[in-house]
Amino acid sequence: MLFSSMVFLWVFLPIVIIGNALLSRFPLRCKNLFLLVCSLFFYAWGGIYYILIMLGVIVLDFFGAYWVSRQRGRKRKAILAATIVLNLLILFFFKYFNMLVAMIETVMAWRTDTLQGRFLVELFSLQGTGVLGIAKIVLPIGISFFTFQAMSYVIDVYRDTVPPQTNILDFALYISLFPQLIAGPIVQYSDIADALNHRTESMEDFLEGVRRFCYGLGKKVLIANTLGGTADKIWALETNQLGAGLAWLGMLSYTLQIYYDFSGYSDMAIGLGRMLGFRWKENFDYPYTSLSIQEFWRRWHISLSSWFKNYVYIPLGGNRKGQAATCRNLLIVFLLTGIWHGANFTFILWGLMYAVLLVAERLFLGRLLQKNPLKIFNWIYTMFFVMIGWVFFRSDNLVIARRYIRQLFCFGTSPYSILSYLSMQVILALVLGILGAGFVQKIFRNKPGIRGSFAIQIAILVVSILCIAAGTYNPFIYFQF
Repeated sequence: MLFSSMVFLWVFLPIVIIGNALLSRFPLRCKNLFLLVCSLFFYAWGGIYYILIMLGVIVLDFFGAYWVSRQRGRKRKAILAATIVLNLLILFFFKYFNMLVAMIETVMAWRTDTLQGRFLVELFSLQGTGVLGIAKIVLPIGISFFTFQAMSYVIDVYRDTVPPQTNILDFALYISLFPQLIAGPIVQYSDIADALNHRTESMEDFLEGVRRFCYGLGKKVLIANTLGGTADKIWALETNQLGAGLAWLGMLSYTLQIYYDFSGYSDMAIGLGRMLGFRWKENFDYPYTSLSIQEFWRRWHISLSSWFKNYVYIPLGGNRKGQAATCRNLLIVFLLTGIWHGANFTFILWGLMYAVLLVAERLFLGRLLQKNPLKIFNWIYTMFFVMIGWVFFRSDNLVIARRYIRQLFCFGTSPYSILSYLSMQVILALVLGILGAGFVQKIFRNKPGIRGSFAIQIAILVVSILCIAAGTYNPFIYFQF
């Protein structure tokens, strides 16, 4: 069920809000149970098969943390390790099994000389040959988010930074709470533990949540969907025949689409949580205004960056063991970040690209960027590599990504006209998307009355609903992760 759907807006959400309000006179555990049932229904909307997997993760990590808390020494470490390994095996099976099968089939075809000189092309395309006859595994929506969230809880219990939850229903609510279930933000247990047992709701918080939800809905429906349609049309064309102008338009459209799609979801999730009495940390901080790659990753998908920092980078030693170890740790973290995003060589190369850039900034480039008086060049450098990275992110495989990047700098003739893809709606979305990526907000940051105008909220909500009613919405990009 999508936040940007009529069923959610007119049926599910009103039921949740009204039910939550009616239960205000009852003990908080009644509200928790009601929200748990609603959240499980929300997730089961996509299929009962999915919810069984999530329930399995809930049971695994609840009892894993319970046993960790009651043991000491080697047994404690062994239980933690076993729990983490089981989580990763679940994630690997559903997310990476298809990739492994395709690679095995390609190697088998190469060994029988059926691929001849096309081995690397076929391997990187991950199409496979079907010779093994193994059916593809369907990826459960949001599995990367709720498995990471569950693992962080077990690790925190092991570290004695949070007490183990004794009520499995409350733990299930922490994992399955519908606003952040599908695409984050990844909420650490320490950020929500108190709210599970003691939370207050006020009209001020509710209205702030509504405001945040409206802006997030507008980001998704009015900007991300419009530019997403343009990006999809361009990527569907024959890559080798794209002109440079059309290739840049496709890359820019996707760059803005993924930001407004994902940050719009995060805004809606944070707003929904606020309506229900939960306060979650920000997940985006205008990353497209960054002046370095390091700053970009402080501002982009903050909850994921924090997860890898707390549970991978720092345990590896962080930056405490010298320059070489720090560079190694950055390489590991961003390789894993790429792998987390999907089972494709494109994501691996995307992660490695950022690792190389971050290492370069740490060794020498960062000092040059700081000393550079013309910060506009810092921004151009940052956004150039961010946009190139999104080409890998959007492409189906490395072969297509390589061809697309080549077309960005190929100024030959093309059978496609860029004007055919620049309607007034697309131009308006591009302008609003660029200006709204943090630049306008900086101008009005000291004028909250303008940003929080009730009239603007209503206008965004009405126009978004009209677009949704017309059927102009797409699934959120990060649902596939």
